[in-house]
Amino acid sequence: MKTNINITNSLNLLCEMESERVKFQVLEYEELKGSSELSSAFMLSYMRSAGIRLRQVKIVLMDSSAYVEQGALSFLRGNIDISSDTGGPAGLAGKLFSSNLTGETLIKPLFSGRGEVMLEPSFNHYVLIELKSGEEVFIDDRMFFAAEGSVKMGTKMVKSISGAVLGGGEKLFQTSLKGPGLVCLEVPVPEEEIFKYRLKDDALKVDGSYAILRTGNIEFTVEKASASFIGSAFSGEGFLHVYRGTGEVWLMQTKQVYDELREAENPFERRKPVKPVEVSNKE
Repeated sequence: MKTNINITNSLNLLCEMESERVKFQVLEYEELKGSSELSSAFMLSYMRSAGIRLRQVKIVLMDSSAYVEQGALSFLRGNIDISSDTGGPAGLAGKLFSSNLTGETLIKPLFSGRGEVMLEPSFNHYVLIELKSGEEVFIDDRMFFAAEGSVKMGTKMVKSISGAVLGGGEKLFQTSLKGPGLVCLEVPVPEEEIFKYRLKDDALKVDGSYAILRTGNIEFTVEKASASFIGSAFSGEGFLHVYRGTGEVWLMQTKQVYDELREAENPFERRKPVKPVEVSNKE
């Protein structure tokens, strides 16, 4: 078949991780050129100048399996079967119960076989991590995007009563991922804006819900900012999120700035014309 179209994919490889039989890749489009409307073209031009790029996650299966977030599939190629790994009636009931506790849907589509799985493109940011056997991390709600089939996803209760009651953005139950295997997380800020603190018998105190990931050996509590309640009240800080132990904690301080910008008035938003007020000359 002949055509005048020169099909070339302008995708750059941002990062990749590979285990024995699974490969995860984060791809990025160089430029979007498909706009046919003036308003869309103006927005794309602004996004290019701001450095906003479209990204896509690719999973290569080599007689292996991976599960992804519901509704994230774009297309797949190869001899790949799709199923729901519920673990039977008992496992289904447990996952439904856990989903209600954490807000994270634990029933994910499972892709098994040999081939490629392309997930939906978006302007979000992605981070790849590799968990060793028995290694466990706790993640913020709705950060999960994809994982190798060997990774176990579950829930765990916050041990500290203060953490459960006063945690603010933290919930009584948190989503856990346990290795071995590869994991792809969807993060709200660029990777270079994430602070990764490695603690060794140390404590990290945070004024707010900025932690998006912590390793299994880190204990989470909520404590007063000073020794006395009166001191806490006058300090203006109140309660602090405390992460104590040996392990790693990820913080995303810039998310608050992006949230404030999102709530600000959008200069590109179309506004409805204001109707003129009719003034009567009658007395």
